[in-house]
Amino acid sequence: MSLKCGIIGMAGTGKTTLFNCLSKSKASVGIGAGGKTNLGQVEVPDPRLDVLYRMVKPEKKVPTTVEIADIPGLQRGGSGKNGGNRFLADIRQTDALIHVLRCFEDDSVPHIEGSIDPLRDKEIVDLELISKDIETAEKKLEKYKKDAKAGDKEAVHGAAILSELLEHLENGQRAVDFKTADRGKKYLDDCFLLSIKPVLYVCNVDEHLAAKGNKYSDNVREALKEENATILIIAAKAEAEIAELDYPADRIEFLKDLGIEEPGVNKLVRKAYELLDLQTFFTIKHKEARAWTIRKGMTAPQAAGVVHTDLERGFIRAEVMKYDDFAELGSEQACKNAGKLYIEGKNYIVQDGDIMNIRFNV
Repeated sequence: MSLKCGIIGMAGTGKTTLFNCLSKSKASVGIGAGGKTNLGQVEVPDPRLDVLYRMVKPEKKVPTTVEIADIPGLQRGGSGKNGGNRFLADIRQTDALIHVLRCFEDDSVPHIEGSIDPLRDKEIVDLELISKDIETAEKKLEKYKKDAKAGDKEAVHGAAILSELLEHLENGQRAVDFKTADRGKKYLDDCFLLSIKPVLYVCNVDEHLAAKGNKYSDNVREALKEENATILIIAAKAEAEIAELDYPADRIEFLKDLGIEEPGVNKLVRKAYELLDLQTFFTIKHKEARAWTIRKGMTAPQAAGVVHTDLERGFIRAEVMKYDDFAELGSEQACKNAGKLYIEGKNYIVQDGDIMNIRFNV
């Protein structure tokens, strides 16, 4: 299952530094360095896979991954110039956004707006996304109106929804905050709106403030508390230095110096995974222990299809063990003997942490 998070924000926020930490890439950093979108893959840290690997001792372990795109820095009124439209098109291809807010001071990295103000920066980026959504909604509304004149009743309803959406957007409000009945949702989905995507906010702070943040990140938390937004505090520059260390002991010592227990990027990946409404199931064979990404609510055949389309097409049943049971009992046979191996059919909803053997015939 190919799922993608886009890293957005203004130039000089530390977006690409964070991208390099997440994807173990070497993309150029600094204002003016980002002329194109950088693409990479991020492994989703999951201690359960490590436990299964140690218990079963297969030849290899394969973690699940999420694609990540580092979108070049946005700027006030930049959607129509300097490739801005192309960059916004890159955002359209993502499933969720990681919005990096600059909460650090550094004279060697001048802010494009002349001062540090993450809430102002958030508003600028939001307005760029909203502006593009207005352009998209206007074009779609024009089509609906044309079809409505030709007698298309569905288009009449679509035009009414899009008119309401346009009014909402023109008031500077994001599409995600637009309320409509379930019947109206399909018209929004058809627009592929930018400001409707789920967002995780990252407050990028100085190294010595990685554990608790600063006045800027405090202001962000206070301003966004009513949105129930997910906000993480990360010192991207320090995270980059941690990622460069070869020995785990050195990394642990560095983290202690920062006053944190694990790299912030690990928390970020997990939160992004949650933001996309994803979960993990496992398969265990002699050759590999593997984690698979699925959306919450998927049935056993749908999950099987993530492994291979033939498995979904010829699905017969799934033999399911719960991770906690397997970890406690130690093997598949022990789970079977204890009555902890369950036979599930086509209507079974896969749960996070399920270990599945899929039986099929094509």
